[in-house]
Amino acid sequence: MLRIAGVLAVVALGLSAAHTKVNKHKPWIETSYHGVITENTDIVLLDPPLVALDKDAPIPYAGEICAFNIHGLEAPFEAVVLNGTSGEGQLRARGLVDCELQKEYTFIIQAHDCGSGPGGTEGKKSHKAVVHIQVNDVNEFAPVFREPQYRAAVTEGKIYDSILQVEATDQDCSPQYSQICNYQITTTNTPFAIDRNGNIRNTEKLSYDRQQQYEIQVTAWDCGQKRALHSVPVRIDVKPVCKPGWQGWNKRVDYEPGTGSKQLFPKMHLETCGGPLSSVRTTVELQTSHIGKGCDRETYSEKSLQKLCGASSGSTDLLPAPSTATNWTASLVTDSGRDSDLIFRFDGHQAAKIPDWVVPQNLTDQFTIATWMKHGPSPGLRAEKETLLCNSDKTEMNRHHYSLYVHNCRLVFLLRRDFTQVDTFRPAEFHWKLEQICDKEWHYYVINVEFPVVTLYVDGVTYDPYLVTDDWPIHPSQIDVQLTVGACWQGERTKLSVDADEDDASGDNETYFRGSLSGLTIRPGKIESQKVISCLQACKEGLDINSLESLDKSIKFHFNPAQSILVMEGEDLENMNAAVRKVSYINSRQFPTPGIRRLHISTVVQCFGEDTCITIPDIDAVVMVLQPSEPRITITGLERLNRPVSDLGASGGIALFQDLHIISTVTRADGRTTLTSTHRPGVLEEIIHNLDYCDILVLGEELMPEQESLQLQRSTLLGKHLDATNSTSGVDSMSNYEQVIRQVRYYNWRPGQLTERRFRLTCSELNGRYTSNEFNLEVSVLHSSESGEHVNHMVAPPQYMQVVHHPSMIHDLYPNHSSGVPSAATVVIVMCIAALVVVVVLGIYRIHLTHQQEVKLAETAKEADVTWDDSALTITVNPMEVGGRGIGGVWEDEEDDITSAESDDSEEDVDVQLPRMQRQSKKGQNWDKTTISY
Repeated sequence: MLRIAGVLAVVALGLSAAHTKVNKHKPWIETSYHGVITENTDIVLLDPPLVALDKDAPIPYAGEICAFNIHGLEAPFEAVVLNGTSGEGQLRARGLVDCELQKEYTFIIQAHDCGSGPGGTEGKKSHKAVVHIQVNDVNEFAPVFREPQYRAAVTEGKIYDSILQVEATDQDCSPQYSQICNYQITTTNTPFAIDRNGNIRNTEKLSYDRQQQYEIQVTAWDCGQKRALHSVPVRIDVKPVCKPGWQGWNKRVDYEPGTGSKQLFPKMHLETCGGPLSSVRTTVELQTSHIGKGCDRETYSEKSLQKLCGASSGSTDLLPAPSTATNWTASLVTDSGRDSDLIFRFDGHQAAKIPDWVVPQNLTDQFTIATWMKHGPSPGLRAEKETLLCNSDKTEMNRHHYSLYVHNCRLVFLLRRDFTQVDTFRPAEFHWKLEQICDKEWHYYVINVEFPVVTLYVDGVTYDPYLVTDDWPIHPSQIDVQLTVGACWQGERTKLSVDADEDDASGDNETYFRGSLSGLTIRPGKIESQKVISCLQACKEGLDINSLESLDKSIKFHFNPAQSILVMEGEDLENMNAAVRKVSYINSRQFPTPGIRRLHISTVVQCFGEDTCITIPDIDAVVMVLQPSEPRITITGLERLNRPVSDLGASGGIALFQDLHIISTVTRADGRTTLTSTHRPGVLEEIIHNLDYCDILVLGEELMPEQESLQLQRSTLLGKHLDATNSTSGVDSMSNYEQVIRQVRYYNWRPGQLTERRFRLTCSELNGRYTSNEFNLEVSVLHSSESGEHVNHMVAPPQYMQVVHHPSMIHDLYPNHSSGVPSAATVVIVMCIAALVVVVVLGIYRIHLTHQQEVKLAETAKEADVTWDDSALTITVNPMEVGGRGIGGVWEDEEDDITSAESDDSEEDVDVQLPRMQRQSKKGQNWDKTTISY
């Protein structure tokens, strides 16, 4: 037994020695590791990889790795053994790692083998290795601005390198995601820019007058291209600097028609920044070249205009409206402007030959040529002669008797007399060099000839010729002459093209006119006065000075003739400011042309000892003329007349329009509804204005001159500034038209089987711009068999009407008031009594009519020697025309546009009118001494 025990002890000692020899090496790892982990993940990437080696391998347990221990409890990592045999391990985060909390970690790690047995007893540890871990950032935060808003102020007129700096931050931990790489202004169309550092600058000079404050939005991006969730507002205030210029004015001034004079700049003042001034000169210009012929003129005919201005009679209109009687202008190009202004546009290829019966034949040493002209520089390098008017030989020769042409922006008038007068050198060519000739604006030119003196008026201002050349008179001949507008008639070649005189050998110059003409007239035997010329070109709108009497005496002012330019000059700044505030716009037209009128103000300031010390910017503004209330001209009266056939041939004839009324109304919109305007709210208001023609037309068959006529007693025209001619023009009040039309009578000496005649009356204002209703009158002729059955009941109309009586409102003159059917006996009795009454009434009426005719004939005999007033209103007659103006009535006077009951004796305020389309008229009317027959 002792022996066995000893053996067991020896075995035990041997096993212990054997185990000690098995795990005799400790694990080995690298001395240091570098790891990377992305935030919000748990896997660490180590370099080199985590591997522990043990030389005891492949002995179980002793050569295996059981654990990696981390020293440092604050480190949020753990190491796990992936394979104990190979020694592979992995480093993991125990939770989500946040780079924003800690970017790097450093700790110690050791490897443990499994020891000598399954329990890891007597295990060995490796040496300690250092582990460095870097946390990679994720771009999880957007940029945020440090301030909720930014504000800065700048002074106008300066360019800043940096107005202010905005700054945004990012909470990400890495430079890539935490740094701001770009700023941007998201507001469009702003005069600002921003750089990468957030500095805002202006890209142009700012103006306080244009905009006092800007608000822009700015955003930011980090270097990972993540944009800020919210933009930041940046407010930049513009502070004014003291700069010279006008302040306190509006760019637009609205003008209500009929309100008279309106101040343009009631609060304007000049800022000079305190500099000592010696004088201030301000020019206010009203630019209206786009309105008619340069301003808002009336649009009556040229002949009416001449009568209104008191011009001498006998003028010839060379450019009338095209018609059957005036067909020489039919081939010309017309350019109808605003309000029916008749303008002829010449493009260098058209001309008009004036018929011989139109050409004035009695030009003496005194005559006047007048026209409106709009002309620009001649195209091309070589300026050609451009002929407005030329009277030259029609055949064989090529002599120019008189002509008016433009050459090199000079106006030249040629006048060649013949040898029937003095055979000596005489003035023949008169030259004027003026800027107006080629400024492409409308101007009114008048040439007054009092041979050998020739005077030119341009817009009412006189100009003497700068050059007058003499020439021999031309030889007398029997050659007919040709008057041409727009070119010269070449007699040798019988064509319109060349301008050559009998002394001009070249004869190759084109003479066609390039420009616009209107109202070209020749008045032989007499020249116009400057007063009439000023009236003919006067304008209804212009600049004015409100309260002229309150203007300081030290202020000097000057208007041009058209009152479109006002120049004011003074030494005291406050007095000048007060004077400018009084500048007004006025438009005396009752129905002005609506639209804009441009204003331009320029100022020159002089200082003591210096010519110009301060520069004042020019001002551009507009006057907006609002749409006027359009009138409605209404003619009312009895629409049917029943007359016995005997009245037609009687000495008194038939008064057609004895109860006629002409009124004009406008609708003022004020939200209320009247009976006359049920579909458009407004108030009907009666107004007073002129008429320029009324037409009486015959409907149906034309009048037969040998047995029918319309007549008007001359006595009815006396005292009313009225006249009766074959022209188609006229201006007078509605009341005068009304009184005269009531006296128009119809005669028929052989009515035969005529049963009725129908007439139509229409009236116009402003050359057809506003026309009345068509008032139709039917005259029923009662022959002997039926004269006892009809009686015409005429009721005297009231003297004053406040409400418009439309034709539809006139009641039937024969209403049926019976409510039952009478018996046969009653009918017979009533008819007998009615017949008796008719016979009695007709007898009394015929006696009264005969007495009235005798009285009128006596009055006519007394007035037969009364001198006829040529400056009166006109009635146009054309009895041969059917369906159109079969019989036309046109009344005219020499008064200005009357807008109230008072008359204006001053001709200086009369507006200049433009020619309009003339209506056709037949010649050969015979005018009786006491009556005007049609």
